[in-house]
Amino acid sequence: MRNAELIDDLGEPVPVAEEPRRVVSLVPSLTEAVEVSAPGRIVAATDYCTHPSTLDVPRVGGSKYPKLDRILAAEPDLVLANSEENRPEDVEALRANGIPVFVMAAAESVPAALGSLRRILTQVFAVAEPEWLVTAEDLWREVEPVRHRAVIPVWRKPWVVLGRDTFAGDVLRRVGIENVYSRHSERYPRPPLAELTETGADLVVLPDEPYEFTQDDGPGFFPRMRPVLVSGRYLSWYGPSLVDAYVALRESVR
Repeated sequence: MRNAELIDDLGEPVPVAEEPRRVVSLVPSLTEAVEVSAPGRIVAATDYCTHPSTLDVPRVGGSKYPKLDRILAAEPDLVLANSEENRPEDVEALRANGIPVFVMAAAESVPAALGSLRRILTQVFAVAEPEWLVTAEDLWREVEPVRHRAVIPVWRKPWVVLGRDTFAGDVLRRVGIENVYSRHSERYPRPPLAELTETGADLVVLPDEPYEFTQDDGPGFFPRMRPVLVSGRYLSWYGPSLVDAYVALRESVR
């Protein structure tokens, strides 16, 4: 039994009396973090929850448009969501059906994400601080000097790039890559391609998710920039993948 009321990142109460045993995760990063740190709690997840690769649970559709009937059929005692990845109306619908929902705030930096994950794992699931989290905090604590300036598209048709206050932008900044749109008024601006190619950036960083940029689909639009194709999971997933991401991204953007 809990000694204090559980509150999510947005200040909403999460009425769970004990550590949840049947959890539906609507966020791939949280699915991985919970399953690695508190194995066996995840009983259903989205179609995009690909890690850990051994996870074998029913799927409930996508993060933006989950199948609420499938979530309810899983009989969860908790649903995990994110303020950026999941729609408020879905969260409210679940709560209206008596399902507790913990909403993680959209992290604007690596430290913010890891701090929120620590709360979820230690307070929601009452597990000891996992080793991967401590390692990730040590790896990502410093911010390296700027070595390159980059455009970072996350979608095409239309072009969408990283703007201000994004987790992925902070990940790159900590390995020495400055996002040329980091001071834009929007988090995900949609500049025309003509503008993107005239930013003066020397790199274009192309992840394989949410849009799957490839060697044949992406670099050709930016002939004056060095293309760097990276794992979207390493760039935007907060959780155990951050440990491997540190080395992989630093090597990719040298």
